[in-house]
Formats: sequence, structure tokens, C-alpha cells
Amino acid sequence: MVSDQIRRVLLIDDDVRLLAQLTDRLERDGFEVQPARSGAEAISRFTAFLPDIVILDLMMPGMDGEETAERLLRLGDVPIIVLSAITAGESKVRFIERYAEDYVTKPFDYAELRARIKRVSHRLGERVRERELRLGPELTLVLQRREAWVSGRRVSLSPIEVRLLGALSRDMGRAVRTEQLVARGWSEVDAADESFVWVSVRRLRQKIEPDPDHPRYLLTERGVGYRLVPAAT
Repeated sequence: MVSDQIRRVLLIDDDVRLLAQLTDRLERDGFEVQPARSGAEAISRFTAFLPDIVILDLMMPGMDGEETAERLLRLGDVPIIVLSAITAGESKVRFIERYAEDYVTKPFDYAELRARIKRVSHRLGERVRERELRLGPELTLVLQRREAWVSGRRVSLSPIEVRLLGALSRDMGRAVRTEQLVARGWSEVDAADESFVWVSVRRLRQKIEPDPDHPRYLLTERGVGYRLVPAAT
């Protein structure tokens, strides 16, 4: 059964045989699929097709997966699942933090990929329902569009930042344990630890806090985790 959140799949891979097989399997599961054999082809078809999700190979001739992901995210807020033979932990961390909602390593079983699509759909459904989350006079979060407005200036948010802010905003004002945030953001990364959260929180504060060294919104609860709070009035 096709997810309510994800129906249209932009599938990008230079392996013609895999592309045809995966297109067939997804279409039999009820998805509408637009295959593309290169990053350039995917970009040229993006606007007309308007996918709900992108499944992206990393190692392609010409425009590689990283450049393709960057350019696609400029065109629209679309979740990306990386499908790659690259198994290095550093590569997984970089893509999950900057571009991807999930990461599937080749060779893979179709049932695994289908489960990841379902999980990404569930994450999208878990995002804060409010169109805008106004935390103070200089900060508004619009997680559905992966953006924040800081003193009237638009700031783009990465997928990992949206996941962390989504987890924190669902428990607004209450501390969320660091290990919960690790599980939320880096479940596919081997040996992920609390330092990943610390680094991401530091980056987020640079983006959304008027004074990152003295945060008003994204607070540390020592020995526990982090809290997202509205500005004191």
C-alpha cells in the first residue's frame, strides 16, 4: 500500500538494469515513478514531476550524487534516500547531516528499501503540524519547508536539523535526552554517539540564535539533553 505521505518517486541511478527493475517493483507497489539515469536528467524533470521523495545513487558519471542533492534541494523541499555502494561511515554521516533522510547501502533487499520509504513517510508525518512555529520576535520555524526566519532573514535547515528541531518541538519546554536525539537523527550510522548531537546543536545555534554563545531558544539541560523553549516575554 502506498503511503499517504509519499506517492511520487524520482529514482536516480546510472545502472540501467537496476533502474528498470526498481521502477517496476515500485510501480507494482502503487508508486508513480520517474526514472532518471543522471543528475542532470533528474534536475530537468524535477519541476514537471514534483516528486514526494528522491532515491539517489551517489556514484554517477558527470554530476555526482552530492551535487545532484544540492541542486534538487534548491528546487524544492523533498526528502532524499541515498542508495549507494559507499559504506564508509564518514560518507553516511555527511549525507545524513546535510542532505538525506535515510541511507541504504548496496547491495540491498527491496523489502529493506520499501521499509525505509515507509519510515521516511512516518517521519514526515511526525513533523510539527503547525505551518509556523513562532518562538519569539526574531525566530519562526517552518519545519515543513526546512527553514527558519531569523530577524526577517530566511535560513535553510538541513534534514538532520529539521529532525532534531521536530523532536524537540514535540516536547516544547521539556528536556529531550541526548540518546533519544542520537536515535532520532543517526540511527543508520554505526558508532553514532552524543558528540554528533553536540556538533549539530552548535551549528543550529549559529543559525537560529541571536547570540549563539548565550542561547535563548535551544537550551542545554546538563546531564540530560536539550530543550527548545519560546523566548521569555
